[in-house]
Amino acid sequence: MATVAPQGTHFRNSYDPDRFERILAIGAVILLFAAGIAILRGRPDWPAVPPLVWLHLATIAVALALTPVMLLRRRGDSRHRLLGTVWVGAMLATAVISLGIRLTNNGNFSIIHILSIWTLVQVPILWWTARKHQVVRHRRAVRGMVTGALLIAGFFTFPFDRLLGRWLFG
Repeated sequence: MATVAPQGTHFRNSYDPDRFERILAIGAVILLFAAGIAILRGRPDWPAVPPLVWLHLATIAVALALTPVMLLRRRGDSRHRLLGTVWVGAMLATAVISLGIRLTNNGNFSIIHILSIWTLVQVPILWWTARKHQVVRHRRAVRGMVTGALLIAGFFTFPFDRLLGRWLFG
């Protein structure tokens, strides 16, 4: 016998974005917007910026731009898989490129590079869980990656002693 939902009850589709994912999407848009403003304000310094930093900024911009799209649009279809593959590529490229950027800490690795290693481990797991249709694990991994590797790490690119911080607030 089928269970009938009481009138007015709404069963959410497990693929629908929840409040936390909406907040993450908004955070990604705000971070992308802040980075864009900082980059535009830093125009006089552009020639001095190493190519690796520009490549890092470009790949993270792709990941940030795709994040709200991936979190808020329909999931599980071929477009989601295609955009997800691009997002995974952007995140992996960002992490690999960041290992070559050592502008502070006397040219040595800094604490932020631990996040790059974490990203290089977690993003393939995230991709694999999607391919295996492990929806709960995949969703948890995406939330963690967006929260940690994009938003928290992105927030820490804006202190006054860092490039984007100097450009945005200087």
